Amino acid sequence: MPIENVPAPEGRFNFAQHLLDCNQQRAGKTAYIDDQSALTYGELADKIKRMAAALIKAGVRREERVLLLVHDCNDWPVSFLGAMYAGIVPVAVNTLLTANDYHYMLNNSRATAAIVSEALLPTLEAALAKGDHDVKTVFVSRANSELSAGSIDLDQALQATEPLTTAASTSADDPGFWLYSSGSTGNPKGTVHTHANPYWTAELYGKRLLGITEQDICFSAAKLFFAYGLGNALSFPLSVGATVVLMPERPTPDAVFKRWIDNKPTIFFGAPTGFAGMLAAANLPKKAEVALRLASSAGEALPADIGERFTKHFGVEIIDGIGSTEMLHIFLSNQPGKVRYGTTGWPVPGYAIELRGEDGLPVPDGETGDLYIQGPSAALMYWNNRAKTRETFQGTWTKSGDKYLRNPDGTYTYAGRSDDMLKVSGIYVSPFEVEATLIEHPAVLEAAVIGKQDAEGLTKTKAFVVLKEGAETSAEDLKAFVKDKLAPYKYPRFIEFVKELPKTATGKIQRFKLRQQEVDAS
Repeated sequence: MPIENVPAPEGRFNFAQHLLDCNQQRAGKTAYIDDQSALTYGELADKIKRMAAALIKAGVRREERVLLLVHDCNDWPVSFLGAMYAGIVPVAVNTLLTANDYHYMLNNSRATAAIVSEALLPTLEAALAKGDHDVKTVFVSRANSELSAGSIDLDQALQATEPLTTAASTSADDPGFWLYSSGSTGNPKGTVHTHANPYWTAELYGKRLLGITEQDICFSAAKLFFAYGLGNALSFPLSVGATVVLMPERPTPDAVFKRWIDNKPTIFFGAPTGFAGMLAAANLPKKAEVALRLASSAGEALPADIGERFTKHFGVEIIDGIGSTEMLHIFLSNQPGKVRYGTTGWPVPGYAIELRGEDGLPVPDGETGDLYIQGPSAALMYWNNRAKTRETFQGTWTKSGDKYLRNPDGTYTYAGRSDDMLKVSGIYVSPFEVEATLIEHPAVLEAAVIGKQDAEGLTKTKAFVVLKEGAETSAEDLKAFVKDKLAPYKYPRFIEFVKELPKTATGKIQRFKLRQQEVDAS
């Protein structure tokens, strides 16, 4: 699909080499700042080439996968782009998951190497101990202690390896990297993106819509392993030569405020839950203490009140949009100087949007329909999952799983999910997975999980639990039980004990009745 004023990558195209080419004249400029050090564009280029050579030296071949389980720090872009430079496929994964999750991903991706933060090494080792994987080498980022056999200090490996002078001769359509997308059954889907896909998101959204420039300092609360964070803290800023602030810790209000004041970012990328927490904090910085010129929000719909209060306090707009792992970044968005709080804005130039009914035909304005997207950054497929691939990627269109309605002014308003998946703090949670875990508790007979809006209008998980006859337990005990078995962010924030769950004649739980019950109660 030709896009006005944006040249398409043609012939041989390697995204890592493309970014190095963009910054040849900025060798002395700071590219990344993390909690330990700064990295110039010249140092970044050198380390990317050394990383590529180190992976090849370890026996990783073209198109093979390498698991990237690293907290946000300077080693993350080095590892990710180093793999792409060598024609190797980095598989960037969530750092908040369990050993069982990583075991599944190792088996599913058939990664032949892994790069891991030292703090996450025990969890990865527990996953590797389960067997059924192809990992031969583990590189450890920021190693501060003696490593076991089979693990290599990443920094030492880079120092001991000569840079790879020539990037792999990949094409724009070659698999470039994977991101895992949560599945409604709990099993994540390996979403395969090309070398060209991050180029398109940077050109269409980062440069043309947000207007990021070389003078900007970017800071993303969303981590690099998210599609959203990958654009915010890698593809967008490196495409224009901006500087990026990286933060390995959780984006609490205090942690974010510290970077705002110390590093003076000009663009902040967050999520509605984070913005709500910051606005409620007693130590919210004054406008004069920060250098923000723009804020971005994605992950879940931004309540209008949060956007309005943020703008009133800082004099800065929050540009709310929606993206997906499948489309790599935002395709529907408000625009700087043209914000309609309470809506998700307009289609990003270069993307087309359709709302379709159950009959597959477009719905009229004001009616809710399933959201379909057409654009150049769509993933190739879900790895080893043909059924889900065909369901989601339909010709040139991608089915998002979200429901929207189109307003008379051309903006779009979020109307929920097409399935029962929940977005909590910007991360998908499968109600089925949480229910199945609750049922493992010896006191629980049945459970149903839905989304419940809190006072800020943000979605949190709520579980309705039926106990076995004569059994007793507490809400806090059940929360702790789920936290122990699943990634911590998946536990239900609210638990209500009930005598029975609403069901169909065939015994299927009617979650929509529980959702309506919550609406009526509010």
